[in-house]
Amino acid sequence: MQRLRLKADGRIVELRDGAEFPLAPRVAESAGRGSDPEPKVRDLRLRAGLTQIEFAARLGVPVETIRNWEQGKRSPRGPARALLTVIAHTPDLVFAALAGRREEISKLVAAPAIGSEC
Repeated sequence: MQRLRLKADGRIVELRDGAEFPLAPRVAESAGRGSDPEPKVRDLRLRAGLTQIEFAARLGVPVETIRNWEQGKRSPRGPARALLTVIAHTPDLVFAALAGRREEISKLVAAPAIGSEC
């Protein structure tokens, strides 16, 4: 049976005999990232029209985390990076879900996507 582990930096490794082996070489990983760049936290926050404090509160992280991400001192990893990627595509739906606004979520999910054919 193959055992896999998701690392904090987003890599997936296979566990064999107590050692970790990457599933893809590093060169392939960095090449793949160029096609889907990591979302810029500041751009996402500004698009949402939120201050750093408001954005941090909605994500449930300390405001210092947002500041560090925006200033490039740290980068979002793992689940945070995944959440930011989803926010980049559907910010209204994500913020409604995080706030527990079920009626708004239902309306957003039921609405046809922009550019889709009905």
